[in-house]
Amino acid sequence: MNFLDVFVKTLADQKINTAIISSIAIILLGYFCRKKNLFKDNTAKVLTNVVLTVSLPALAFKSFLVDIDEKKLTQGINVLIWGILVYIVLIILSKPLFMKFKGDQQDTMRVLAIFGSTTFFGIPIVTAIYGPTGTLYASIFNIGYRIFLYSYGYIKMSGLKMTMKNVKTMFLNPIVIATFLGLFIWLFQAHLPQVSVNVVDAKTGAKAVKQFAFLRFDQTLPQFNQILTYLSGLCSPLAWLAIGSTLGSVSFKEALSNKPTWYYTFVKLIAIPAINVAILAILSVTHILPVDLTALGTIVVMMATPPATVAAAYAISFDKDAVLASNASLLGTLGAVVLTPIWIVIVQIIGALGIFH
Repeated sequence: MNFLDVFVKTLADQKINTAIISSIAIILLGYFCRKKNLFKDNTAKVLTNVVLTVSLPALAFKSFLVDIDEKKLTQGINVLIWGILVYIVLIILSKPLFMKFKGDQQDTMRVLAIFGSTTFFGIPIVTAIYGPTGTLYASIFNIGYRIFLYSYGYIKMSGLKMTMKNVKTMFLNPIVIATFLGLFIWLFQAHLPQVSVNVVDAKTGAKAVKQFAFLRFDQTLPQFNQILTYLSGLCSPLAWLAIGSTLGSVSFKEALSNKPTWYYTFVKLIAIPAINVAILAILSVTHILPVDLTALGTIVVMMATPPATVAAAYAISFDKDAVLASNASLLGTLGAVVLTPIWIVIVQIIGALGIFH
């Protein structure tokens, strides 16, 4: 196999290069708008709130409004299992990875490395590259992420025990509610009350009557489904504009001159995704926990993300080296913009080996 040919072929794929170029272009547009003061100080925060409370819940819910099939069900279960196991693995491995740092600095680096911005940064890119199936896997993968972020992440950074407030945050988050509701509909659609729907075959144009669960709103309530489509369509562009606006609001000088931040960025954006690829390759070859190429790509993109906003907020709130957290967020975001397209290409090259199908 000629890796150069696979590399060129991947970059030449219209879907992939369109998604990569579009994301970078919109991020740069957000950066330009902030630098020209078209976006104000609070613009990124407003855009982020819209994405997290409206667009991403709609996207997550809509991703589950599809027919269930054996392959997606198997992959979904495997992604869920790995989405929980990976955080246990990272909690263990992050200790030796950051052993040369001590105290608050080590704690902050470990938590920021374990928990990336999978929701805000990862899902929009996964959706652009891998479509609805990628969104479905990403939503399932994020279940374990939220469990550990609001439990281990909080306890590690605060030094306190788990609080009821954090439990409520974990389960009453709009994205979590949308994910679990969508997951319920997807898994149990065959057992829910059914209704008859007139459908038209997209290829032949033939009309037929099919049975769908009454909660399959994409079929039973097309008006509501169209609302979800409009709202979920806002997710990627608004997220990328917010990322660009954030980058345009801060100075690069301090972050670029901080050596621990560079080491953190290497671990977060290169080492951790590589660890995921290596372990998943072994699990797939041995058939212990096989994942397909779309699931692998989704997981790698979700892992190669900058620090989670919540994790950085923990560092600032509990005074755990807040400057390091801010620098890591900046350099991590900048690095992710550059490295995510590279990881997407690497995943396609790995796919040519035939390990992931």
